[in-house]
Amino acid sequence: MGVVITVRDVPEQVREALADEARRQGKSLQAFLLGVLEQQARFSGNRQILAEIERELAAGGGAGPDAPDAADLIRAARPGENGAVGGSVGEGGAA
Repeated sequence: MGVVITVRDVPEQVREALADEARRQGKSLQAFLLGVLEQQARFSGNRQILAEIERELAAGGGAGPDAPDAADLIRAARPGENGAVGGSVGEGGAA
């Protein structure tokens, strides 16, 4: 079970705007706000990951000269014709 969070002194117009958005999405205000909090928590985790990557890059980290090309890896991971892995896109083309 989760914890209870109370927010005091919410302006009426803010509450109404949130309630309107919840209604548009077919949700209760509580369900809508829980979704907003969950999304914010995920964003916080993403910011931490990005900060770690920035620190590693600033320290000289990153892919070495023998690392595979990212575009080749993405192309190889895409399903091709008849479900085969790897598309038939030529060199430098877009899939």
